[in-house]
Amino acid sequence: MASRYSQWMYEWEHRLTSVDNNRVVRPLDWGAEWARGWPCRNGFAPGHVPEDAEKFFIDYNRRIVAASEEFYSYVPPEDFRLERREVEVFSTREVPDQRLERKVRGTHADFLRFTSPVRTPYPENNLVNARWFPARGGRAVVLLPHWNADAIAYTGLCRVLNLLGIAVLRLTMPYHDIRMPAEINRADYAVSANIGRTIDACRQGVIDVRCCLDWLERQGYSHLGIVGTSLGSCYAFLTAAHDSRIRVAAFNHASTYVADVVWHGQSTRHIRQGLEPHIDVDRLRKLWSAISPMSYFEQFARWPKKSLIIYARYDLTFLPEFSRNAVDEFARRGLNHRVVVLPCGHYTTGETPYKYMDGWQLASFFRTAFENI
Repeated sequence: MASRYSQWMYEWEHRLTSVDNNRVVRPLDWGAEWARGWPCRNGFAPGHVPEDAEKFFIDYNRRIVAASEEFYSYVPPEDFRLERREVEVFSTREVPDQRLERKVRGTHADFLRFTSPVRTPYPENNLVNARWFPARGGRAVVLLPHWNADAIAYTGLCRVLNLLGIAVLRLTMPYHDIRMPAEINRADYAVSANIGRTIDACRQGVIDVRCCLDWLERQGYSHLGIVGTSLGSCYAFLTAAHDSRIRVAAFNHASTYVADVVWHGQSTRHIRQGLEPHIDVDRLRKLWSAISPMSYFEQFARWPKKSLIIYARYDLTFLPEFSRNAVDEFARRGLNHRVVVLPCGHYTTGETPYKYMDGWQLASFFRTAFENI
């Protein structure tokens, strides 16, 4: 029976992965120009990039990990504002789901907007967007969706957390929905075969979250947490490792190294296809170590916090072995954490009945997690 169930689950995962048929294979691009504005240059002048781009990035990653507080530092924005506008789906599928489009048509919501401290060549991406789900009291979380999530994903979870008295800022991650440059149809610039841009997008995501925490504090929220799914889980971990204000964290699908997920994951095969003729996974791990959770457990452990790690037994995107490695590191360091293993895969976590199992675990955790911290 277990074998039949796993086969059925894997077949379902394959079908769901195949729904998005507009993935684009792009060749390896070192993207060294993205490093021009980064800190941790260690004597290199801004804009200077040695001829050996791979060596440059490997050395740079070492410096970032050693001085990550500087790399993820920022100047808080001064243009926070709430904007009332019509809700849109911003689907990344080649053929958008018209049922979702009709569902939100004519509805309005409040969105926090501000200029990201990390500037990119894309004006749309530089203006941060976070849908605001207010609640009374002092508890609030920043929610980060999965890679290529549309703009209405996780709004149900936001409303459930509101019922528990927890306010939510649902952050649009870099290059997603309203922040997506006109030249692309998916959030490909967030994770791609462009080494430098992928690092820059992650840095921007972490800093944007920290700015959201600034705004929440200004609104009087003193108990702050974070929840992230898939790519959002990676950003959430890096933020929690560098911001002492986060005391409660939920990682919905967790892994260790960005390179391992990209190389072995089902939904990133097109990225591997662009990278594989030029580099292997071991080299890629060094090139992206500065944006990988496994590099920052020491920083994460500095401040007490409660954590929830959820992973899926039949995940073909965040392979379960990588999630277990992350869990082992939590246990090895004696961190306060709880682990939940769902009987599904990565994509099927968003399907009935598993999405309700996942939502129930997240809501149950946040219902009591802010107590005694």
